[in-house]
This record gives sequence, structure tokens and C-alpha cells, in this order.
Amino acid sequence: MDEFQRIDAYWRAANYLSVGQIYLLDNPLLEEPLRPEHIKPRLLGHWGTTPGLTFCFAHLNRIITERDQDMIYIAGPGHGGPAAVAHAWLEGTYSRRYPQVSQDAAGMRRLFRQFSFPGGIPSHVAPEVPGSIHEGGELGYSLAHAFGAAFDNPHLVVACVVGDGEAETGPLAASWHSNKFLDVARDGVVLPILHLNGYKIANPTVLARIPEAELVALMQGYGYRPHVVAGDDPALMHPLMARTLDTVFEEIAAYKAGDADRLPMIVLRTPKGWTGPARVDGVPVEGTWRAHQVPLSTVRENPEHLAMLEGWLRSYRPEELFDAAGRPVAAVLDTVPAGTRRMSASPHANGGQLLRPLVLPDFRDYAVKVEAPAARSSEPTRVLGGFLRDVITANPDTFRLLGPDETASNRLSAVFEATDRAWSAQTLPTDEHLGPGGRVMEVLSEHLCQGWLEGYLLTGRHGLFNCYEAFIHIVDAMFNQHAKWLEASQKIGWRAPVASLNYLLSSHVWRQDHNGFSHQDPGFLDVVMNKKASVVRVYLPPDANTLLSTADHCLRSRDYVNVIVAGKQPVLDLFPMDEAVAHCARGLGLVEWACTDAGAEPDVVLACAGDVPTLETLAAAALLREHLPELRVRVVNVVDLMRLQPSSEHPHGMPDAEFDTVFTTDKPIIFNFHGYPWLIHRLTYRRHGHANLHVRGYKEEGTTTTPFDMAMLNDIDRFHLVMDVIDRVPHLAGRAAHLRQRMADARLHARAHTREFGEDPVEIRDRTWPR
Repeated sequence: MDEFQRIDAYWRAANYLSVGQIYLLDNPLLEEPLRPEHIKPRLLGHWGTTPGLTFCFAHLNRIITERDQDMIYIAGPGHGGPAAVAHAWLEGTYSRRYPQVSQDAAGMRRLFRQFSFPGGIPSHVAPEVPGSIHEGGELGYSLAHAFGAAFDNPHLVVACVVGDGEAETGPLAASWHSNKFLDVARDGVVLPILHLNGYKIANPTVLARIPEAELVALMQGYGYRPHVVAGDDPALMHPLMARTLDTVFEEIAAYKAGDADRLPMIVLRTPKGWTGPARVDGVPVEGTWRAHQVPLSTVRENPEHLAMLEGWLRSYRPEELFDAAGRPVAAVLDTVPAGTRRMSASPHANGGQLLRPLVLPDFRDYAVKVEAPAARSSEPTRVLGGFLRDVITANPDTFRLLGPDETASNRLSAVFEATDRAWSAQTLPTDEHLGPGGRVMEVLSEHLCQGWLEGYLLTGRHGLFNCYEAFIHIVDAMFNQHAKWLEASQKIGWRAPVASLNYLLSSHVWRQDHNGFSHQDPGFLDVVMNKKASVVRVYLPPDANTLLSTADHCLRSRDYVNVIVAGKQPVLDLFPMDEAVAHCARGLGLVEWACTDAGAEPDVVLACAGDVPTLETLAAAALLREHLPELRVRVVNVVDLMRLQPSSEHPHGMPDAEFDTVFTTDKPIIFNFHGYPWLIHRLTYRRHGHANLHVRGYKEEGTTTTPFDMAMLNDIDRFHLVMDVIDRVPHLAGRAAHLRQRMADARLHARAHTREFGEDPVEIRDRTWPR
């Protein structure tokens, strides 16, 4: 048997296994004629893209074996799960990970039964599939994931099959530009395979319908060297694909050697549902949108469809592919690479196996000196920048900082003392901090930043994504998918933990007064809080030292999505470093120097989360101390938002008894919050004192104005907080009427000042804690 016959045997075996997964409950080797009871009652899955994926896998295996090439795949096209599962089973990895799904007839039967079946596995390339780091159910991110996997992996080739449906998405269209960020020496290679099978669910695809010359010019314009492989006759397609891949890998070798300035890519054009039924019920199926999911949909009820299915399965000649015991024959297994060279067994596709802990400097060395609380101010993210600079220096090939052109804007510029921005396109004399070896990755696409980082983390590295708070919403769906991936992976014993996905959200809602309403949105926190407690963490450090402690904690963590919200504008330094560490470890606690309830029950609890709400809360506490010195005020600051939940809901949650001790069960609680007020109610609705809780936060009031006026627009300002206390502490209503009016007048004065002078009154802007 020659080389092409062996490749074809592997391809036919993978296609047979894929069809079996979609349709069969029993009779996996067709040892008897198919009967309705052999067919699943619910036919779920996607056939249309599958034969193109198996075709790629079969040919890439030859390249891996002949060239001893380190390679993984990204399966971008939709729900291509049958192909990836079949590939992993043929390579033997699936049976190693799941011994009950053995590489024989009994295991094949289990393989078929579990697919898209209750208690089984999903229809897409999910975490359960060995060799996968990309879930193709949501389209648009395959190429970004592929490049993320290639960064700092100099010997790795990432073969990325891009579906022509997902190629219509914005994120994928931007992802072609990722080649401008590869460094030939320190990074690996991405081989895009644009698979044109012509149709989405019900419509043609754009790239499959434009003239081939235009498509080739488009890919050339993106900076690739395209190679077209097109046809529907396997006897011609196998030699053509093999020759093309040989050429492509020679070009990759030339690129790595510095003898070529662009990478190759393949345009693979095959019929949708290739090798499946040509016509069903008198209408064409193969090569049309009808092949997208299940070409034969009434197999149990329709004898004609049942016969067509059996003919379809037998067209692959399974008797040539599997022995009597159901094991793949030598002709099939001869194409499989050895050991970890198998794409389904590559440690890069189970990145926790390769994960090395970060070498982290002692964050305490970067502390802001605090001789007296709230006496001086610092810019928290600027302080953090010094720490991240040295993280980059200590981890030159395992840590990257990503952001959409906002690293300097978010005041992390100290990192440029140690590194440049990654860049391999044209540079000009006026450019600053651009270089092919840069560790900072900036591109004006939150989608690309997120996709790169996900690919980087899932292949065993570390990173931090810094972004304007309002625009992190752009990746809401990508966050959702990554969180779901982590949640599923945590339940899979062979998936090793990976570094957490860390967000730093700065330029936040309360200090976007200069950009205005469009830049004011703290709602990403609400999106994050929808995910399982096993996956997400949210931190709102109120000053520079608590930010340092929080960042260190998050960079050390595994298998989480950590969201840190911290401003870049000056805020008061509240805690010396030792106190900051203790405060962050508690997650929430009393700000003792601001409290006036020592040794007694408080009359009111002022709680806060977020840097600006905390400053306004402290200012309100100072006003109450000045004007109502007999009032017992307790000030509570929350760093870890999950502490507000009961311990039964989140591992960070406070037991009810502890929560009651801090917040009381019968006293008014005025909670000043960074985000939308209802999130605090959602987290605390089961608490005993919830009826006494009044939350202030962002309520969709904003414009281009001053920082304090922004706070007043949403009633989180110090004066309004004092008014809230007067309104809610029963014995104050009558005797504090004069103070309440003075607070209302102070708001009017502050607003009038901003309208006349364009800035906040100095006594508000520069206020520190009274001595």
C-alpha cells in the first residue's frame, strides 16, 4: 500500500467514525444490516465541515511523522466535533484518556453512543476532546487562538482550519493581521487553512463566492503566500494536498531560517458534506447547505433513509479499516505519529502540563510609603507598572502584557523600560518602543487581545489583559466561552490547571469624565458574576498598595478568570503595605481609623467597594465625624466582591455569622459601589440585614464633566451619602435637618463651581483625611 492509500485509509476511517458518532447507537462495525433500533432517537451533530477537517488531519499526520514536527491543530469550523473525536480515537489518545472507550468494537460502540447524547460529550470540539484548546461552537476566534499558542513557542506549528462561515466574522477578519506580531526567532508558526466548503447553515459564504484571483489577492494583501487546493476527487486531492503541504513546509523552513518574509497559507476548497449522500429525497445535499448538520434526518422512521445511511457508511469500506475485533488496521495506524508528536497528545494542547510558575518579584518592594492614612495620593496603575516591568524581566518567555493600544494610557508605561511592543511590520524613526521581541502586545482589537491571551494561557503561559473598563464589554462572549472552558476543564482529571486569565480594568467609569457617557459603563462585573463560583473572582482594590497585593495574588492563581478594577488617576494612599496585605487577605474589613463605633454598636454602616466610591465614603465619614460627632459610624471596605456572598454560594463568601458581625442585622447600611447598584443586592439578598441595605452606584447618568460632578450625577458623592445617613438613621431625621440642607447646598455649590470654572472646587479635589 503506497503513501496516498494509507492517507486515504486514515481519512476514510475518520469519516466512518464521524458518521457513526452522529447516527449509531449500536452495530458499530455493521456486522448486520442496520435496523431502526441501531439509530439514535435524536440525531445531533454537524457533518458538513467534518470531512474537510478529517482530510486535513490525515495529511498533517504525514508531515508530522516525516519531519518530526511539533504541531497542534485549531479546528475553527463550527461544530466539527466528530472529526476531532475520531482523530483522537484513531491516534489512541482518546482511549488513553478514557479507558472505557477502548480502541476496539466495544470502545467504538461507546464512542458512538456518547456523542451528543445525555451524559455524553458535546457536538463541538470541547475540553473533553484530547488535543483541543479551541471550542468551535462560537465562531471567529480560531486564528487569534492559534497565534496566541504560537507566541514564545519557537518550534511549534499551529495548523488552524478556518471555516469560511467564521471567516465572515469581525474578529476573524482582524486576526489575519496577527502575522505582523510574530517574531521569527522566538515564536512559532501558524499555518492557516481556509476551508471553503461554500455554505453556512442556510446561505453561501462570502469568500467561497468571490473570484479566486480576488481571494488570492486578499490573502496576499494580508501578508501571506496562498496555495490553493481545490477539488472533489480523492484520487486527485490526496496527491495535490501532499505536494502543497511539502511546499508549504519548505516555505516555513525558509521563513524560520530568515530566507522568506511571509508565511504560507492554504485555501482548501472541497464540497460541503464531501463523501456524504449526493441527493436525498430528490434534492442535492453534498456540496450544498443541506449537508451542514444531519443529511439524513428521519433514519428511524424512513426505510429509504436507513438504507441510504447504511450505503453511506459502507462506502468507506470499514472492513478494510478495522479488524474483526474493531481495532484500526496497520494501514490506518501507520499514518499516526508517535508519542507526544500526535496532535491529540501534544502537551501544548494540555498547557497545564508545560506551565511553569512565574518568577515574581516581591510586590512589597514596590509599596507606596504610607506614614498616615489618606494623607497623600498615588496613581495605582503607575505603581503597578513598576512591578509588571520586573515581572516581564524575570519571565522573558512566559509572560505577556496585552491591551488595545492602552498600556501607556493606563499608566503602565514603566514596562517599556524593560521591553518593547511586539511588532514585525514597518517601523519609522518616529516610532517608540516597537520591536519584534517585545513582550507588550497592543492592537486596537479587544477580540484579538483576548484571543491571543486565551491561546497563550491554554498552551501553558501567563499574561495580563489591561483595558478601558467600558470597552471590555466587546469580549463579553469570548469571556463567557473561556469561563465555560475552564469550568468544564476543572471536571476533567487529565486537564492540568492553567494560569488564570487576568483582566486589569482601568480608565474606569468614575474617571471617564473627560471622554463622556460613551466611555462610562461598569457592567462587565455583572457579566462576570453570572459564571460559576469555581471560575470567577472580582477585586476592587481601593489604593496602590492593595492593587499590588491583589495583582500578585492573581498572577499566582490557576484556572480562574480574575477581574481587577483599579483607577489610573491619583487616589489617596489608605493602607501601609502590611495592612494592605491583611486587608486583601480578609477580602473586606473595617477601616478602623475612619470608624467612630469602637466598643459599641454602630448607628450606621458605611460600606464601599471601588476606589472612587471608597474616597467619597471616607469623605462622608469625615463630614459625619465633624458635624455629628456623637454618631457611631462603622466604615467597611470591600476588596473581594465575592466575600459578600454566603459561603454556601462561593468559596470566598463570608459565613452568615461573620457577615452579621461586620454589617449588623438591624442597622442601616449605606453601600457605595463602583458598579450598578443591583449587583450588590443580588449578592446579598439572602443576608439577614438585606432589608436595611441601601446601595448607591452607577445609574446610567454621565457626560463630559468633572470627576466630582460625575459622582454627583449618580449620587455616590460624599454630600449625598451624608444625606442618606440622615434619612435612614431614625433618630437623626428631626435634629439633623439643618445639616441635610447644608449638604444639599454643598452639592449645588460644587455644581455651580464646575459650570463656571470647569473644574471641581479645590477643597473637594484636594481633600485628605482630617488630622
